[in-house]
Amino acid sequence: MKIGIEGQRLFREKKHGMDMVALELVKELQDIDHENEYFIYIKPDVDRDCLKPTDNFHIVELDGGSYPIWEQSALPKAAQKDGCDMLHCTSNTAPLKPAMPLVVTLHDIIYMEKSYPRILADKGTNYQKFGNVYRRYVVPRIMKKADKIITVSHFEKNRIGEFFGLPENDNRLQAVYNGVSRHFVKVEDDKILKRVKVQYKLPDNYVFFLGNTDPKKNTKGVLKAFSDFLKQTKKDFTLVMLDYDRVELKKLLVEIGDPGLEDHIHLTGYVINTDLPAIYTLSKIFLYPSLRESFGIPMLEAMGCGTPVITSNTSSMPEVSGGAGIIIDPYKPEQITDGMIQLLKDDDLRNEIIEKGYAQAAKFSWKAMAENVLELYKEVYEQNK
Repeated sequence: MKIGIEGQRLFREKKHGMDMVALELVKELQDIDHENEYFIYIKPDVDRDCLKPTDNFHIVELDGGSYPIWEQSALPKAAQKDGCDMLHCTSNTAPLKPAMPLVVTLHDIIYMEKSYPRILADKGTNYQKFGNVYRRYVVPRIMKKADKIITVSHFEKNRIGEFFGLPENDNRLQAVYNGVSRHFVKVEDDKILKRVKVQYKLPDNYVFFLGNTDPKKNTKGVLKAFSDFLKQTKKDFTLVMLDYDRVELKKLLVEIGDPGLEDHIHLTGYVINTDLPAIYTLSKIFLYPSLRESFGIPMLEAMGCGTPVITSNTSSMPEVSGGAGIIIDPYKPEQITDGMIQLLKDDDLRNEIIEKGYAQAAKFSWKAMAENVLELYKEVYEQNK
C-alpha cells in the first residue's frame, strides 16, 4: 500500500492536541510497519527534528498557501502525484475532491452542535471562529465521501452517528482510542524537577489547569472554583496555567467578581511537551472540568504522573477517566471547589485516586492506536482494489 497522511501542522513549534495525536500516530507506524510506503504531507515550519524519514516513510514538505487552500488544493494534488492508494486526513477536515479513497479522523463535532456556543457569538478567538465556519462547511460533505471515519471515543462515535443519521451497521465509523506518550510517568529525578520548577517559575503549592480561550474548557468555572477554594481554605495555593492571554484572563476575573485573584495565578507561557511530566508531578491536583471533550488526553497524562484528577461527568470524560478521579458537574463550580478540598484533606482518598489513575493511564497506548489504524488502512485498501 501507498498511504498518504496529512500532517500539516507537525513542524510548527507550538503543537496542540490534534497535532500531537497525528505525530504519535506517524511515529508508531514507523515502528510497527516496515512493509507499506507512506507519504507524510507537512507544511514547512521550524520544528523539522520532531519527525525523520525512514526507508518507507517519506516526509513531503508541501507549500500551498493558507490552511483551506493547502488542504483543498495542494494536498490532494500531491497525494495523487505520489500515487497514494488512500489519503488519511488527521484533523477533522479533508479535501472535498480527494481523487482517491479517504480516511478521516474526526476528533469531534462540537462545532456542529446547537448546545455549543454559536460561531458568531462573542466566544473564542477570530481564528477559532473561522475554523468553526470552515469545519461546519466541510465536515458534512466529507462524511458522505469518506471510506473510513475514525473518532476517538465511543461517546463521540455515538454522537457522530446520531448527528449525521448514520445506520448502526455503517462500519465506516470506528472508535479508536488515543494513547498516552511513554514519557508521561512520575518524575523521580530531583534535578529535572528543580530545573523545570526554576525554568517555569513554579510555586511550591499549585493546582494545574490546561485552560485556553475555547469556551468548552470551562476556564471561567475553574477561576470561580479556585477563588472560592482560597476563600474557604485560606491556603497559600496558586493556579498554574500555560500560555493563556493575560488580557482575556483579566476580563474573566472581573466577570467572576475577583480581579485580585490574578495574584494567585501563574502563567508559564508555552511549555514543551517533554517538560509537562515534571509540571504534572509537582502539581497537587490537575483540573480537567471541561464542558465537552471527545477524549481528554491530558487527564490520562496527569494520571500517569501520579497526579489526582478532577474531571467532568459529561461527554467522553467518564468513559476515558474510568472512575479514576473526582467526577463533578462542570456547570457547578462549587463541586470543583469541594473536590479540591477533599483531595487535600483526605489522604486515603487522595492515594486511592492516584493508584486508580496509574492503572487507568496504563490502558492506553499510541502503539495500540497505530495498530488499530493500520488495520483500517488494510480494510480500505481491500475494499478499493
